Amino acid sequence: MQQIKTKQLPLIAVFAAIAIFVATIITGSSAHAAQPPVNLRTASPFAILSGTANITDAGVSTITGNVGLYPATGDNIDLNCSQVTGVIYSADAAGPLPCRVTNGPLLLTAKNNLTTAYNDAAGRTPVTQLATELGGTTVVAGVYSSASTTFQISNVGSGELVLDGQNDPSSVFIFKAPFEGTGLTVNAGSTVSLTRGAQACNVFWVVDTATINTTGTFVGTILALNSITAATNATIEGRLLARNGSVTLDNNTITAPICAGNDTADETPGLPNTGGIVKQNTIIVLATSVFFATTALLLAYAFNKKRSN
Repeated sequence: MQQIKTKQLPLIAVFAAIAIFVATIITGSSAHAAQPPVNLRTASPFAILSGTANITDAGVSTITGNVGLYPATGDNIDLNCSQVTGVIYSADAAGPLPCRVTNGPLLLTAKNNLTTAYNDAAGRTPVTQLATELGGTTVVAGVYSSASTTFQISNVGSGELVLDGQNDPSSVFIFKAPFEGTGLTVNAGSTVSLTRGAQACNVFWVVDTATINTTGTFVGTILALNSITAATNATIEGRLLARNGSVTLDNNTITAPICAGNDTADETPGLPNTGGIVKQNTIIVLATSVFFATTALLLAYAFNKKRSN
């Protein structure tokens, strides 16, 4: 076999650097599928955010997180201060005291951020289609739609829905049924549970309407175009955010989840957003820098070698 001449080594090294550069870009692209969380911005502190006409409670619900109603007036908030660990915001000087704060501009911004988050989540790709019935299934991180444009979770005869983080606490789950009609129904006594590092703050449901029935145990932030209903004694680790409709409660426990760093990101959601864009761009910049630095060193070596000969 013909031996490689010493003078050819710099050229071979340059081609090797190019190969490494291309491989790095391909590897970076494969990370593109990882979804970032949906950035709620100023809507993030709200356990309940409603548009019109009201927030009602047939029982005595316990809510951890802020509550807001906009543009409907504060006297349509059927909660008292002892029920809410947080702030109740109203658009006018009406609503429960002493915890009620009148701040229309803040509510308008939060509602606009909710709309942006809804559009961002609704536009995420790639999408995997699931059956309507999610009970009795285990789902890993990703973006999902329903074959029938609605999701249902039933324990009876099916079992609970398990969200598996695969030991990655940053795993993001997005379920999309943003079509007119019942987008999500959690049947009585049904359960959504988390395993292997999955976090409630990284679960998002993009729907037209949602109903969590009696004693249901639910996880995730509901981004609803219209109304959300939680029936008697349903428990939600998440948020009930209704862009245009009412939020109806009945003796529920609702806790807004918190994930450090997820709800304060500066990036602006895009449509469509396939996730991992910042990470991929960082990889490309680093790979480009390494490539040009390596090439410069090799050319300098070749030049000096030629002069010495």
